[in-house]
Amino acid sequence: MSFEQLVVIVTGAANGIGKEVSREYAKKGARVVLADVDETEGLHHAEAINRMGGQAIFVKTDIRKEEDVIQLMNKTVEQYGTIDILINNAGVSRWKSPYELSIDEWDDIINTNLRSVFLCSREAAKIMRENETGGSIVNLASTRAIMSEPNTEAYAATKGGIVALTHALAISLSDDYITVNAISPGWIETNNYEELREIDHAQHPSKRVGTPLDIAKACLYLTHVDNNFVTGTNLVVDGGMTRKMIYEH
Repeated sequence: MSFEQLVVIVTGAANGIGKEVSREYAKKGARVVLADVDETEGLHHAEAINRMGGQAIFVKTDIRKEEDVIQLMNKTVEQYGTIDILINNAGVSRWKSPYELSIDEWDDIINTNLRSVFLCSREAAKIMRENETGGSIVNLASTRAIMSEPNTEAYAATKGGIVALTHALAISLSDDYITVNAISPGWIETNNYEELREIDHAQHPSKRVGTPLDIAKACLYLTHVDNNFVTGTNLVVDGGMTRKMIYEH
């Protein structure tokens, strides 16, 4: 599955899932633009990709800000000439009782997780629609769009919003041959995988906790030109947990 010389923007690319996603695209021959507020880790990651023979640049971006998003797209076009793929991965979480969550905290989560997806998608699509083959957008949602733990109201609202925004954009951008899909990860361990307990793995129908590579592979599938019949969908990547009836014994 080659992405040779395609131009891919990954937001939240300095750490976690975004870091792995951007690395995998680079391995497949893509020219990758890493967008993040974490300049230190972002630059380090770009250097690492370039050392391994890939092509990457870092653009410091606060995806809550329209001017930063426009600058990200402009710098990408200046460097690589176009945009083929956008992975809207950046996001924040904050578990806090709805009795205590301030409106400023609510707005920050909404702006970081949801408004940014619209802003980035809108601006990237303006470039993609000039491509002969259009483009592809993937939005990182969550299984928390359809199920919850306590004190996750703002986060859940953004992820539910991303799923809805995804199918709306898929229809609106279809005349420009731009596919838009979402991925809803379940438990994806981004830190110390080897420290997970056996029960952590065993509770999954897949018999293991997920890794960032699982999400990267889903991104590659959804954005490959051979799979452009898939649009407007939400691909759940959770080891089967949302299909499991869970009772206390």
